[in-house]
Amino acid sequence: MRERLGEALKQALKTQDKRRTSTLRLISAAITDRDIAARSNGKERVSDEELLQILVKMIKQRDESARLYEDGGRIDLAEQEREELGIIREFLPRQFSEEEVRSACRVVVDETGAHGLRDVGRCMSALKERYPGKMDFAKASGVVKGLLKEE
Repeated sequence: MRERLGEALKQALKTQDKRRTSTLRLISAAITDRDIAARSNGKERVSDEELLQILVKMIKQRDESARLYEDGGRIDLAEQEREELGIIREFLPRQFSEEEVRSACRVVVDETGAHGLRDVGRCMSALKERYPGKMDFAKASGVVKGLLKEE
């Protein structure tokens, strides 16, 4: 993942794509910050799973910012956030379809033996461990809650 980001940044610099360059630099800076924090905890650098978490967090931030800009009538800034969102998403694994999310949630609910809404946290923890960066966990939470209400 780090190599892909580095290559993408070099390419963006060559083509003088300012939006892409700035977004990739933001990603690199976030990763560097996490690496520094990891060193203080005795690790050399963060794992690929933690890199995915960084990207997912950045996507959530930009999605929220875009919505706020649209609500405030700043369509130009909302479009800028959405462009950055698209660039960041390029580095995430393929996202699960709705049916794949439902299927994964069913499997986890069955395997964990969850029976009520109090077990949602346990199911979500298992999903996040198995499928980091591959699904929208807010939507998955809704699916899990729906499955547990049926029981």
